[in-house]
Amino acid sequence: MADDMIKTSVTNDALLIKAAEWHAAGHGVALGLVMQTWGSSPRPAGSVMIIRDDQLIEGSVSGGCVEGAVIEAAGEAIASGQGQRLDFGVADATAWEVGLSCGGKIAVLVVPIAAGGIDAGRLGNLATKLRAREPVMLCLDAATGAWLDVGEGMGPDASGIDPETGRFYLIQKPPRRVVIIGGVHITQFLAPMARLAGYDVMVIDPRSAFTAAARFPDIATHTGWPDEVMQNIPPDANTAIVTLTHDPKIDDPGLEAALSSKAFYIACLGSRRTHAARLERLAAKGFEHAQLARLQGPAGLDIGAKTPAEIAVSILAQIIAAERKPETLVTGA
Repeated sequence: MADDMIKTSVTNDALLIKAAEWHAAGHGVALGLVMQTWGSSPRPAGSVMIIRDDQLIEGSVSGGCVEGAVIEAAGEAIASGQGQRLDFGVADATAWEVGLSCGGKIAVLVVPIAAGGIDAGRLGNLATKLRAREPVMLCLDAATGAWLDVGEGMGPDASGIDPETGRFYLIQKPPRRVVIIGGVHITQFLAPMARLAGYDVMVIDPRSAFTAAARFPDIATHTGWPDEVMQNIPPDANTAIVTLTHDPKIDDPGLEAALSSKAFYIACLGSRRTHAARLERLAAKGFEHAQLARLQGPAGLDIGAKTPAEIAVSILAQIIAAERKPETLVTGA
Protein backbone atom coordinates (compact mmCIF):
# COMPACT_ATOMS: atom_id res chain seq x y z
CA MET A 1 0.00 0.00 0.00
CA ALA A 2 2.80 2.40 0.86
CA ASP A 3 4.33 1.93 -2.60
CA ASP A 4 1.20 3.37 -4.24
CA MET A 5 0.84 6.43 -2.03
CA ILE A 6 1.11 9.98 -3.31
CA LYS A 7 3.57 12.02 -1.25
CA THR A 8 4.50 15.69 -1.15
CA SER A 9 7.16 17.67 0.72
CA VAL A 10 6.55 19.55 3.94
CA THR A 11 7.56 23.20 3.73
CA ASN A 12 6.43 24.49 7.12
CA ASP A 13 5.16 23.41 10.52
CA ALA A 14 1.52 24.38 9.98
CA LEU A 15 0.23 20.89 9.22
CA LEU A 16 -3.02 21.47 11.11
CA ILE A 17 -3.73 24.37 8.76
CA LYS A 18 -3.16 22.10 5.77
CA ALA A 19 -5.43 19.44 7.29
CA ALA A 20 -8.20 22.04 7.73
CA GLU A 21 -7.79 23.14 4.11
CA TRP A 22 -8.01 19.55 2.87
CA HIS A 23 -11.14 18.87 4.92
CA ALA A 24 -12.79 22.12 3.81
CA ALA A 25 -12.16 21.04 0.20
CA GLY A 26 -14.25 17.93 0.81
CA HIS A 27 -11.60 15.32 1.58
CA GLY A 28 -11.58 12.78 4.37
CA VAL A 29 -8.58 13.51 6.59
CA ALA A 30 -6.80 11.85 9.49
CA LEU A 31 -3.83 12.85 11.64
CA GLY A 32 -0.97 10.64 12.76
CA LEU A 33 0.47 12.01 16.01
CA VAL A 34 3.63 10.77 17.75
CA MET A 35 2.72 10.40 21.44
CA GLN A 36 5.79 8.70 22.89
CA THR A 37 9.16 7.43 21.73
CA TRP A 38 11.85 5.26 23.28
CA GLY A 39 15.37 4.49 22.15
CA SER A 40 16.41 5.42 18.63
CA SER A 41 13.02 6.46 17.24
CA PRO A 42 13.79 9.21 14.71
CA ARG A 43 10.86 11.59 15.32
CA PRO A 44 10.06 13.21 18.70
CA ALA A 45 6.75 13.29 20.55
CA GLY A 46 4.49 15.90 18.97
CA SER A 47 5.51 15.11 15.39
CA VAL A 48 2.56 15.26 13.00
CA MET A 49 1.62 13.51 9.79
CA ILE A 50 -1.60 14.32 7.92
CA ILE A 51 -3.22 11.80 5.58
CA ARG A 52 -5.93 12.44 3.00
CA ASP A 53 -8.46 9.93 1.67
CA ASP A 54 -6.59 9.76 -1.67
CA GLN A 55 -3.33 8.96 0.22
CA LEU A 56 -1.79 12.38 -0.24
CA ILE A 57 0.33 12.96 2.87
CA GLU A 58 2.36 15.70 4.54
CA GLY A 59 4.75 15.43 7.45
CA SER A 60 6.03 12.22 9.04
CA VAL A 61 5.93 10.22 12.24
CA SER A 62 9.10 8.16 11.86
CA GLY A 63 11.14 9.39 8.94
CA GLY A 64 9.67 6.62 6.81
CA CYS A 65 9.78 3.35 8.72
CA VAL A 66 6.20 3.16 10.06
CA GLU A 67 4.43 5.48 7.64
CA GLY A 68 2.85 2.65 5.62
CA ALA A 69 1.11 1.22 8.68
CA VAL A 70 -0.05 4.68 9.77
CA ILE A 71 -1.49 5.41 6.31
CA GLU A 72 -3.41 2.14 6.40
CA ALA A 73 -4.78 2.91 9.88
CA ALA A 74 -5.68 6.43 8.73
CA GLY A 75 -7.79 4.99 5.93
CA GLU A 76 -9.65 2.89 8.50
CA ALA A 77 -10.11 5.90 10.78
CA ILE A 78 -11.50 8.04 7.94
CA ALA A 79 -13.96 5.27 7.04
CA SER A 80 -15.10 4.55 10.62
CA GLY A 81 -14.81 8.00 12.20
CA GLN A 82 -12.89 6.46 15.12
CA GLY A 83 -9.23 6.73 16.04
CA GLN A 84 -6.76 4.21 17.39
CA ARG A 85 -3.37 3.90 19.03
CA LEU A 86 -0.54 2.13 17.22
CA ASP A 87 2.55 0.83 19.04
CA PHE A 88 5.70 -0.32 17.26
CA GLY A 89 8.97 -1.59 18.70
CA VAL A 90 11.58 -4.29 18.68
CA ALA A 91 9.45 -6.43 20.97
CA ASP A 92 6.62 -6.49 18.43
CA ALA A 93 6.25 -9.02 15.62
CA THR A 94 5.73 -6.11 13.23
CA ALA A 95 8.93 -4.31 14.21
CA TRP A 96 11.05 -5.74 11.40
CA GLU A 97 8.27 -5.16 8.88
CA VAL A 98 8.00 -1.45 9.66
CA GLY A 99 11.72 -0.85 10.05
CA LEU A 100 12.24 -0.39 13.81
CA SER A 101 14.81 -3.17 14.10
CA CYS A 102 17.47 -0.80 15.44
CA GLY A 103 16.05 -0.56 18.95
CA GLY A 104 13.48 2.21 18.75
CA LYS A 105 9.89 2.18 19.93
CA ILE A 106 7.11 4.56 19.01
CA ALA A 107 3.47 5.16 19.96
CA VAL A 108 1.33 6.86 17.31
CA LEU A 109 -2.24 8.09 17.70
CA VAL A 110 -4.30 8.04 14.49
CA VAL A 111 -7.16 10.55 14.69
CA PRO A 112 -9.84 11.23 12.05
CA ILE A 113 -11.35 14.64 11.40
CA ALA A 114 -14.76 13.47 12.59
CA ALA A 115 -17.07 13.53 15.60
CA GLY A 116 -15.16 10.60 17.12
CA GLY A 117 -11.86 12.44 16.86
CA ILE A 118 -11.36 16.15 16.09
CA ASP A 119 -14.48 17.64 14.55
CA ALA A 120 -14.24 20.10 11.66
CA GLY A 121 -15.28 23.10 13.76
CA ARG A 122 -12.53 22.57 16.32
CA LEU A 123 -9.97 21.97 13.60
CA GLY A 124 -11.01 25.21 11.90
CA ASN A 125 -10.59 27.13 15.16
CA LEU A 126 -7.12 25.66 15.65
CA ALA A 127 -6.13 26.61 12.10
CA THR A 128 -7.38 30.17 12.62
CA LYS A 129 -5.22 30.56 15.72
CA LEU A 130 -2.17 29.15 13.98
CA ARG A 131 -2.61 31.55 11.06
CA ALA A 132 -2.60 34.37 13.64
CA ARG A 133 0.66 32.90 15.05
CA GLU A 134 -1.01 31.89 18.31
CA PRO A 135 0.03 28.65 20.05
CA VAL A 136 -2.59 25.91 20.28
CA MET A 137 -3.07 22.79 22.37
CA LEU A 138 -5.05 19.62 21.61
CA CYS A 139 -6.08 17.23 24.38
CA LEU A 140 -7.03 13.74 23.17
CA ASP A 141 -7.73 10.34 24.67
CA ALA A 142 -4.45 8.47 24.19
CA ALA A 143 -6.25 5.22 23.34
CA THR A 144 -9.09 6.35 21.06
CA GLY A 145 -8.14 9.81 19.81
CA ALA A 146 -11.39 11.30 21.11
CA TRP A 147 -11.30 15.05 21.81
CA LEU A 148 -11.17 15.95 25.51
CA ASP A 149 -11.98 19.42 26.78
CA VAL A 150 -9.41 20.99 29.06
CA GLY A 151 -9.46 24.22 31.04
CA GLU A 152 -7.88 27.39 29.65
CA GLY A 153 -4.21 27.51 30.51
CA MET A 154 -4.19 23.89 31.69
CA GLY A 155 -1.91 21.20 30.34
CA PRO A 156 1.86 20.70 29.91
CA ASP A 157 4.38 22.85 28.11
CA ALA A 158 5.38 20.13 25.64
CA SER A 159 3.66 17.38 23.68
CA GLY A 160 3.29 14.00 25.37
CA ILE A 161 1.09 11.64 27.38
CA ASP A 162 0.07 12.47 30.93
CA PRO A 163 0.63 9.12 32.70
CA GLU A 164 -1.87 9.96 35.44
CA THR A 165 -4.84 10.74 33.19
CA GLY A 166 -4.04 8.88 29.96
CA ARG A 167 -4.48 12.08 28.03
CA PHE A 168 -2.28 13.02 25.10
CA TYR A 169 -1.44 16.70 24.71
CA LEU A 170 -0.29 18.05 21.36
CA ILE A 171 1.31 21.49 21.63
CA GLN A 172 1.61 23.42 18.36
CA LYS A 173 3.59 26.64 18.51
CA PRO A 174 3.60 29.27 15.76
CA PRO A 175 5.75 28.26 12.78
CA ARG A 176 9.31 29.49 12.96
CA ARG A 177 9.84 32.40 10.61
CA VAL A 178 12.72 33.97 8.69
CA VAL A 179 12.41 37.59 7.60
CA ILE A 180 14.90 38.55 4.89
CA ILE A 181 15.39 42.23 4.15
CA GLY A 182 16.52 42.62 0.56
CA GLY A 183 15.39 40.55 -2.40
CA VAL A 184 18.96 40.13 -3.65
CA HIS A 185 20.78 37.22 -5.31
CA ILE A 186 21.65 35.52 -1.99
CA THR A 187 18.01 35.76 -0.98
CA GLN A 188 17.00 33.73 -4.03
CA PHE A 189 18.93 30.83 -2.48
CA LEU A 190 18.30 31.53 1.22
CA ALA A 191 14.51 31.89 0.95
CA PRO A 192 13.78 28.44 -0.55
CA MET A 193 16.46 26.80 1.62
CA ALA A 194 14.89 28.23 4.78
CA ARG A 195 11.46 27.14 3.64
CA LEU A 196 12.67 23.59 3.04
CA ALA A 197 14.17 23.64 6.55
CA GLY A 198 10.69 24.28 7.96
CA TYR A 199 10.58 28.05 8.32
CA ASP A 200 7.92 30.44 7.12
CA VAL A 201 9.78 32.93 4.93
CA MET A 202 9.09 36.59 4.23
CA VAL A 203 11.14 38.81 1.89
CA ILE A 204 10.93 42.60 2.31
CA ASP A 205 12.32 45.19 -0.09
CA PRO A 206 11.05 48.67 -1.01
CA ARG A 207 12.23 48.13 -4.60
CA SER A 208 9.49 46.41 -6.57
CA ALA A 209 11.95 44.93 -9.06
CA PHE A 210 13.53 42.97 -6.22
CA THR A 211 10.22 41.52 -4.94
CA ALA A 212 8.88 40.36 -8.31
CA ALA A 213 6.99 37.09 -8.03
CA ALA A 214 9.17 35.51 -10.69
CA ARG A 215 12.20 35.93 -8.42
CA PHE A 216 10.57 34.21 -5.45
CA PRO A 217 8.04 31.56 -6.48
CA ASP A 218 5.82 30.51 -3.57
CA ILE A 219 7.59 32.90 -1.15
CA ALA A 220 5.75 35.73 0.60
CA THR A 221 7.15 39.09 -0.51
CA HIS A 222 6.36 42.61 0.69
CA THR A 223 7.27 45.70 -1.31
CA GLY A 224 7.81 48.38 1.32
CA TRP A 225 10.21 49.79 3.87
CA PRO A 226 11.14 47.07 6.37
CA ASP A 227 10.30 49.05 9.50
CA GLU A 228 6.83 49.83 8.15
CA VAL A 229 6.17 46.24 7.05
CA MET A 230 7.34 44.84 10.39
CA GLN A 231 5.11 47.30 12.23
CA ASN A 232 2.14 45.55 10.63
CA ILE A 233 3.67 42.07 10.95
CA PRO A 234 5.69 42.32 14.18
CA PRO A 235 8.53 39.82 14.69
CA ASP A 236 8.10 37.50 17.67
CA ALA A 237 10.40 35.16 19.59
CA ASN A 238 10.09 32.56 16.79
CA THR A 239 11.45 34.99 14.19
CA ALA A 240 14.92 35.32 12.66
CA ILE A 241 15.81 38.50 10.75
CA VAL A 242 18.68 39.05 8.33
CA THR A 243 19.49 42.11 6.22
CA LEU A 244 21.20 41.55 2.86
CA THR A 245 20.96 44.73 0.78
CA HIS A 246 24.28 46.41 1.75
CA ASP A 247 22.28 49.67 1.63
CA PRO A 248 22.00 51.44 5.01
CA LYS A 249 18.89 53.30 3.82
CA ILE A 250 17.10 49.92 3.65
CA ASP A 251 18.97 47.77 6.15
CA ASP A 252 19.16 50.18 9.08
CA PRO A 253 15.39 50.80 9.45
CA GLY A 254 14.94 47.05 9.41
CA LEU A 255 17.59 46.56 12.06
CA GLU A 256 16.06 49.23 14.26
CA ALA A 257 12.72 47.40 14.10
CA ALA A 258 14.44 44.07 14.71
CA LEU A 259 16.35 45.29 17.75
CA SER A 260 13.10 46.52 19.26
CA SER A 261 11.54 43.06 18.85
CA LYS A 262 11.95 39.65 20.50
CA ALA A 263 13.50 38.06 17.39
CA PHE A 264 15.84 35.20 18.36
CA TYR A 265 18.34 36.01 15.59
CA ILE A 266 19.33 39.28 13.95
CA ALA A 267 22.15 39.43 11.41
CA CYS A 268 23.58 41.70 8.73
CA LEU A 269 25.57 40.96 5.60
CA GLY A 270 28.81 42.88 5.09
CA SER A 271 32.47 43.04 6.02
CA ARG A 272 33.71 43.59 9.57
CA ARG A 273 34.52 47.21 8.68
CA THR A 274 31.00 47.70 7.32
CA HIS A 275 29.57 46.11 10.45
CA ALA A 276 31.62 48.39 12.73
CA ALA A 277 30.25 51.43 10.89
CA ARG A 278 26.74 49.98 11.19
CA LEU A 279 27.12 49.61 14.96
CA GLU A 280 28.27 53.23 15.23
CA ARG A 281 25.18 54.43 13.33
CA LEU A 282 22.83 52.39 15.50
CA ALA A 283 24.57 53.54 18.69
CA ALA A 284 24.06 57.13 17.54
CA LYS A 285 20.34 56.29 17.26
CA GLY A 286 20.30 55.43 20.97
CA PHE A 287 20.74 51.66 20.93
CA GLU A 288 22.77 50.42 23.87
CA HIS A 289 25.66 47.95 23.88
CA ALA A 290 23.50 45.08 25.16
CA GLN A 291 21.07 45.59 22.29
CA LEU A 292 23.81 45.85 19.67
CA ALA A 293 25.39 42.66 21.02
CA ARG A 294 22.39 40.79 19.59
CA LEU A 295 23.56 41.55 16.04
CA GLN A 296 25.46 38.84 14.20
CA GLY A 297 27.82 40.43 11.74
CA PRO A 298 28.99 39.49 9.26
CA ALA A 299 25.97 37.20 8.87
CA GLY A 300 26.60 33.47 8.61
CA LEU A 301 28.93 30.89 10.07
CA ASP A 302 32.53 31.08 8.88
CA ILE A 303 32.64 28.13 6.48
CA GLY A 304 34.67 29.89 3.80
CA ALA A 305 31.57 30.59 1.73
CA LYS A 306 32.12 32.43 -1.56
CA THR A 307 29.14 31.98 -3.87
CA PRO A 308 25.62 33.30 -3.16
CA ALA A 309 24.40 29.73 -2.56
CA GLU A 310 27.24 29.00 -0.13
CA ILE A 311 26.63 32.24 1.74
CA ALA A 312 22.95 31.31 2.01
CA VAL A 313 23.95 27.94 3.50
CA SER A 314 26.18 29.67 6.07
CA ILE A 315 23.39 32.06 7.08
CA LEU A 316 20.79 29.31 7.40
CA ALA A 317 23.22 27.25 9.47
CA GLN A 318 23.73 30.19 11.81
CA ILE A 319 19.96 30.70 12.13
CA ILE A 320 19.57 27.05 13.12
CA ALA A 321 22.46 27.35 15.58
CA ALA A 322 20.90 30.45 17.12
CA GLU A 323 17.73 28.49 17.74
CA ARG A 324 19.15 25.13 18.76
CA LYS A 325 22.53 26.00 20.32
CA PRO A 326 22.62 29.75 20.99
CA GLU A 327 25.59 29.39 23.32
CA THR A 328 27.80 28.60 20.30
CA LEU A 329 27.29 31.96 18.63
CA VAL A 330 29.72 34.85 18.90
CA THR A 331 28.08 38.28 19.12
CA GLY A 332 28.93 40.99 16.66
CA ALA A 333 29.40 43.84 19.12
